Formats: sequence, C-alpha cells, structure tokens
Amino acid sequence: MNRMFRKYHRQIAIALCIPLFLTVLTGMGYTIVDEWFHQGELGEFLLSIHTFEILRLGKIYPILNGLGLVGLLITGLSMTGLFRKRPEQNN
Repeated sequence: MNRMFRKYHRQIAIALCIPLFLTVLTGMGYTIVDEWFHQGELGEFLLSIHTFEILRLGKIYPILNGLGLVGLLITGLSMTGLFRKRPEQNN
C-alpha cells in the first residue's frame, strides 16, 4: 500500500509542479508589484496569470490546484506512518 501511495504521490507532484510554481510566483509577484511599487497594470497582468484567466480557466484552475494539493497531502501523510497500527508491546 505504501508503494502505491508513493507512486501516486510522485505522479501528482510531477503533474502539479509547474502550475503550483506558477501560482506561487505570480501570487508573490502580484503582492510585490501592487503593494510595494503601485504598478496596477502589471499587477492585473500577474493576477490574470495567477488565476489562469489568460487561458479562460479562471473558474476551474483553483479547484484543480486545490484538489491536487489535497491529493498530495493525503498521499504524503499516508506515507509518514502516522495512521498505521502499531503492534502492542507485551512486557
């Protein structure tokens, strides 16, 4: 079972690497550009990339990102061994 979760975790991580990296970079970039440098036009452009509105995916992209992160969280936690039954120790 652990091997199966490791396989799924690896596949999900590969599929989400670029979208999550893009989301993080544009989110930080938007904050810096808009709040620090007050460049509204560039901030709007970064926000359109951040939400993938450029490709008309603004409504589904956050859901896909969220589902991918939940999948990574579930498979990652299952591999830690936190939910395994430990054998009872007889003294």
